[in-house]
Amino acid sequence: MKEILLLKYGEVALKGLNKPAFESAMLKTVRRRLADIGEFRVYKAQSTIYVEPLEEKADLDAALCRVQRIFGFSAINRAAVCEKSLESICATAADYLGDRLRQGGSFKVSAKRSDKRFPLNSMEIGREVGAYLLVAFPGLRVSMADPEITVVVEVRDFAAYVHCGKLPAAGGMPTGTSGRAAVLISGGIDSPVAAYMMARRGLDLCGIHFMSPPYTSERALDKVVQLSSVVAGYTGNFALLCVPFTDIQLAIGKNCPEELFTVLMRRSMMRIATIIGRREHCGALITGESLAQVASQTLPAIACTDAAAGMPVLRPLIGMDKSEIVDISRRIGAFEISILPYEDCCTVFTPKHPKTRPRLEDVIKAEEAFDLPSLEAAAVEGTEVRMLHFFDEPWR
Repeated sequence: MKEILLLKYGEVALKGLNKPAFESAMLKTVRRRLADIGEFRVYKAQSTIYVEPLEEKADLDAALCRVQRIFGFSAINRAAVCEKSLESICATAADYLGDRLRQGGSFKVSAKRSDKRFPLNSMEIGREVGAYLLVAFPGLRVSMADPEITVVVEVRDFAAYVHCGKLPAAGGMPTGTSGRAAVLISGGIDSPVAAYMMARRGLDLCGIHFMSPPYTSERALDKVVQLSSVVAGYTGNFALLCVPFTDIQLAIGKNCPEELFTVLMRRSMMRIATIIGRREHCGALITGESLAQVASQTLPAIACTDAAAGMPVLRPLIGMDKSEIVDISRRIGAFEISILPYEDCCTVFTPKHPKTRPRLEDVIKAEEAFDLPSLEAAAVEGTEVRMLHFFDEPWR
């Protein structure tokens, strides 16, 4: 029996004249993600992208796992393909879903007929297929309100398709259709979630990580690489730019008031990230800040930080509770990596009593006490690039 994946559009279905551009991006992404697991025919029709295996060795299980992480689709159906005849539809439903139907329980048939040339309408298809299944599986009973099993029949242009309802999809907008941004990614819980949320809105991403050897270990960097691989599982290829930040932190600690250390560090990160972001053709920076979560995320501190950025700063988590952020982190597969006990540069150099309401004029005065621009230029020059790919993700 031939199986196929039906990838149903989300918001893209509502687009107007620019809809073909979104569809083209989705088609390219699907083809790229499946290229190494077999030969598939990938094509679009009726606000759906079809993924059809063309050889026996094509791994449909792996294909399903990968397309579930592609942004732009609201639902995925794994379906059996059959001829557009009532006899074929009934026989396919009994054969394809037989294992579940033999267990008995309540069921209903939901039919959709987009090919209006088919002689029966949706209600008639549902009635006939339901009657057939009741005879074939005596343990079944009909429940239209709350069925345990829903048999779905779709009569489309190319064929009829039988499946058992929708599977989860990533939602959002296709990657790259909203531009490109750089996410400041640490080893914590928040920044990978921020990256995921903005990628889900169609942004192509690169990552910027600030490291402080020897105060941060190689294991801490490996942790960030693993988190970046989780992000790459959704976005595709992901460039992680690792910035040496030790000299800047030591200089700030030596020349500036301790209570201003955090905001000075954040401002330096923003300036460096702006330079790197422009080189990477980014139009914005992304951070994992949540209002009032820590001392550096108060309104006055955020205002001081933003004043140093040379491009828009997006904060998708700004109004979220920590529990909400943790829930998303678990769902995308980042949480268990994020809680590994390897500290990043922010936690290593945290002052005992950070100032929660810094004044911009005091911060600027502190920065003028030493040659910070030269140190930042050296950090940009020493940045190393690591490329992560969607097939590197730890969950595979």
